[in-house]
Amino acid sequence: MITLALSKGRIFDETLPLLKAAGIEVLEDPETSRKLILPTNQTGVRVVLVRATDVPTYVEYGGADLGVTGKDTLIEHGGQGLYQPLDLQIAKCRMSVAVRADYDYASAVKSGSRLKVATKYTQIAREFFAQKGVHVDMIKLYGSMELAPLTGLADAIVDLVSTGSTLKANHLIEVERIMDISSRLVVNQASLKLKQESIRAIIQAFAGAVSARQAAPTSR
Repeated sequence: MITLALSKGRIFDETLPLLKAAGIEVLEDPETSRKLILPTNQTGVRVVLVRATDVPTYVEYGGADLGVTGKDTLIEHGGQGLYQPLDLQIAKCRMSVAVRADYDYASAVKSGSRLKVATKYTQIAREFFAQKGVHVDMIKLYGSMELAPLTGLADAIVDLVSTGSTLKANHLIEVERIMDISSRLVVNQASLKLKQESIRAIIQAFAGAVSARQAAPTSR
C-alpha cells in the first residue's frame, strides 16, 4: 500500500491533475466526505488528509510514504529525514513582510529600531531579519495575522501573500518580499527503498506532468 499525505484546499486541488498523470484518481471529495483516508482507483494507493503543517511529520515518521507540502512548511519543519525529489510548481505564492499603510517601515529599519513581528513562520522570519541585522521581538500567531498591526500588537507581519487583496482590504502594504513559495513532493526515505518501483513511478509521472505544464504555451 502506498499512502500519500495531502492537506485540504489549494494543495489538494492542484495535486489532483498530477495524480491523474500517474493514473491515480481520488474517489471521494474531501470537502463532502467525512473520511480522513480516501480511496483511489488504484487499490494499492490511498490518500490521507492531514493538516498542512503535519504533512512533513507524517512522511518523516512513516505515517505516509509521500506527501505534498509547501516550501514554507518544510523550512519551518526542518525537512530532516525527507527526500525532496520535486518542486511541483503548484500552490504558488510568496512570503512577505507587511505593515500598516501609515507605518514608515524603511525608517524604522534604517534607524535600528527593534521591531515587533507577528508570524507563524518564526524560523523564516528570524533568519530573514537576522541577515538584515534588524533586531526583532517575535510574536507567534496562528491566524488572522492582519489584525496584529491594526491592534498595535505588532509593527509588522510575515505571512504568505497570494493576490494581496486581504492585505489591501485591511489597509496593509507589502514592504519586502522574502521568498517565493511553491509546493514540493516529499518522500519517506525508508519507503523509497522498500517500495522503490511504485514510488519511482509516481515521482516520474509527477515530473512529466510538471514538465508538460511548464512547456505548454501560456495564453495572454
